[in-house]
Amino acid sequence: MRENHPNEVTIPQTKGRGQYTQDFKDSAVQLAINGDKSVLQISEDLGVNSKTLYSRIRVYKQKNNIPIAPRGYATSISKQQNLTKETKEDELNRLRKENRLLKQEREILKKVAAYFAKETL
Repeated sequence: MRENHPNEVTIPQTKGRGQYTQDFKDSAVQLAINGDKSVLQISEDLGVNSKTLYSRIRVYKQKNNIPIAPRGYATSISKQQNLTKETKEDELNRLRKENRLLKQEREILKKVAAYFAKETL
């Protein structure tokens, strides 16, 4: 059983154990696709099973005709990118991507806070 950390945000469940809102599921997939963190790290941060998140990502990519990279491919690319020197344009693009990710995370936290505020009334 997973232990809760003192600063950990509990994710709202709507119908029962492990059943999240569609909005939450979509946000988690977007974080995984657009974010710099691994799917495993995102799943741990959100408190969902990593296999479930991988499955949702695969379904999302199939629905939107996005090619699915072979296993290990994305990892090797990210390692190669870390070895190259970052140009100003690359830095700007990286910071814009990070800004988008932070905005998505903020929106998820707003939804969580609203859920708990509604629950306490």
